[in-house]
Amino acid sequence: MSDETVFVIIGASGDLASRLLLPALGELLVAQPERRVHLVGTGRSESSDAQWRKTVRRAFGTADAESALTGSIVSTPYIRADASTASGLRTILHALPEVDDGRVVLYFAVPPQVAASACRALKPKDLPPGTILALEKPFGDDEASARELNEVLGALVPERQVFRVDHFLGRSTVLNLLGVRFANRFVEPAWSAEHIAAITVRFDESLGLEGRAGYYDRAGALVDMIQSHLLQVLAILTMTPPATLGDADVRDATAAALRATHVWEDNAVRFSHRARYTAGTIDGRDLPDYAAEPGVDPSRQTETLAQATFEVRTDRWAGVPITLRSGKAIGDAVTEIVVRFRPVRHLPAGFTGAEEPAVLRFSLGPDRLSLSINVNGGADPFALQRTTLEADLGVGAQRAYVDVLAALLDGDPTLSVRGDAAEECWRILQPIRDAWARGDVPLEEYPAGSAGPADWDPDR
Repeated sequence: MSDETVFVIIGASGDLASRLLLPALGELLVAQPERRVHLVGTGRSESSDAQWRKTVRRAFGTADAESALTGSIVSTPYIRADASTASGLRTILHALPEVDDGRVVLYFAVPPQVAASACRALKPKDLPPGTILALEKPFGDDEASARELNEVLGALVPERQVFRVDHFLGRSTVLNLLGVRFANRFVEPAWSAEHIAAITVRFDESLGLEGRAGYYDRAGALVDMIQSHLLQVLAILTMTPPATLGDADVRDATAAALRATHVWEDNAVRFSHRARYTAGTIDGRDLPDYAAEPGVDPSRQTETLAQATFEVRTDRWAGVPITLRSGKAIGDAVTEIVVRFRPVRHLPAGFTGAEEPAVLRFSLGPDRLSLSINVNGGADPFALQRTTLEADLGVGAQRAYVDVLAALLDGDPTLSVRGDAAEECWRILQPIRDAWARGDVPLEEYPAGSAGPADWDPDR
């Protein structure tokens, strides 16, 4: 960990760098001050080393991490170059600080198409030994383009040196799933279709478009959240127990789960839904109709709320509907994983009251685990009543990107998406995208601040 790392942010002036990457890096370096990092900013805009350092200081300040600038950060050079061209990339690579026994990380904090263009312009001989390439989602536009990009990257560096960043895999609650599943003997034997009736993974947020039309209006909720993030959560929920938590075992297990995943009943028309928000109010904020947001092209029919149900067709999970849902401008911002168990096979006669199956919930930020079960006692010892056992797992204080960046700087790809898994996620969603493109699934509407279309029930 004490080796120096050259961490290059390509697209240093962008929102991703200032809002997420730099604050997370600062937080990481405060927690692990023994690290040594040359933090290199690159971009096409005019800037200087001093201006870049000022940007870094301001971003670190949002995480109370200014001290890292005089501790872990060795240097903060800025290189002006167009990383989408071969000449620009060579300019960047030739100007990097030289380190002994360290590694170079190229983080493409730029639109995916720019990152793909840059990688196509690279040659293996251009890269220092051990260089790590980090790319943000979406990875490709469909299964074929993802496969083609994988081939480009595979010609540059080994798969272990490609980080397809999914910050959801760094979320503390998602990682807590591993401990709950595999460190409790009473959980793992019940983690199958024999005992579980349905699973819902839901990430509804109150934020609207927030000026992201340039990206979001071309992606929509299905690609922005379900394709890249929630399918990875599904894979962690349903993977077979890996031998170790090493990257090979975990990524083998999640990739196998994704290969077995299909739209429920192969019916994308019936088991997928899409909608977009209209004008409304959230927490006193007035949101305009999505179609009237600046930069939005209404003819694209972009959805801001997507929901689909899937099945993992293995012996362990066949017959369990797994619903993934994500939306913007939702009044009640529900972010959780809900596991609904089956009813008991036989309830002895004599009990009174409603008997409901157990429900296990993982709430995402603040992180909380709750288990709702039936108990009896009190005035009538045979009357069933509902109680909920809760465990506070903390506020998820570490930014999701902190763990991702730590793994990136250490060269540990466990929290990144492997190439074949990226292709599978596109394959899984293609029937839905086809059905939507044909107009077979109507684009519904919901007022901003509501819970979405009234007849949608993700917890069916």
